[in-house]
Amino acid sequence: MKIIIIGGNGTIGSIVSNHFGTTHEVIVAGRTGGDVSVDISNSNSIKQLFEEVGKVDAIICIAGEAKWANFNELSEQDYAIGLKSKLMGQVNLVRIGQHYLNSMGSITLSTGILADDPVIKTASAAMVNGGIHSFVQAAALEMKPGIRLNVVSLGVVEAAYDKYKDYFPGHHPIPSSKVINAYVRSVLGKSNGTVIREY
Repeated sequence: MKIIIIGGNGTIGSIVSNHFGTTHEVIVAGRTGGDVSVDISNSNSIKQLFEEVGKVDAIICIAGEAKWANFNELSEQDYAIGLKSKLMGQVNLVRIGQHYLNSMGSITLSTGILADDPVIKTASAAMVNGGIHSFVQAAALEMKPGIRLNVVSLGVVEAAYDKYKDYFPGHHPIPSSKVINAYVRSVLGKSNGTVIREY
C-alpha cells in the first residue's frame, strides 16, 4: 500500500510511520519536515500536497494544534487556532484527500481522550476533538462506496507521558503497541465512521 502520514515525524506519528514503513510505502508529510511539506490549516497547501504525491491507498493525519489555557484566559483568537488547524485542517484533508484515494482506500484522522474525559486547560482542545468525532460519524455516511473514514482517539501515550502526566493523574499511559494497533485497525480493517478509542 501507498500511505501518506501527515505529522509522521511527531511523537505519535513516528511510531505509526515506523510500523507501516516496514511493509508498505510510506510518505511522511509535515509542516517543517518529512518527505513532502504541508500546512493543514491551508486548503491550498493540502491540494498542492496531493497533486505532488498523487493517488494513495491510505491517508493518516496525526497533526493539528489547539491552545491549552485556563478557560477564562482563552480568547476568541485562541479558540480559532484549534478550529482552523486541528478541526478544519482535518476536515479539509477529508474533503480534498478523498479525491486522491485509490479504490477501497481509507482516511484516518486523530483526536484524543479529551473529547470524552477532558482535564483543566483543555476547553478548546476538547471542543475540537469532540467536533471531529461527530464529523467523522456523519461524513462517513456520505463517502463514496468503498472509501472508509475513521478517527483514532488515544489517551496519553507512553512516549509523551512525562510531559503531560501532571494533567492526567491516575491515567494509564498507552504503550506503543496499542497506538500502532489502533491505526492498523483503521487502515487495514473494515471499520467505517468509527471512533477507535484506546484509553
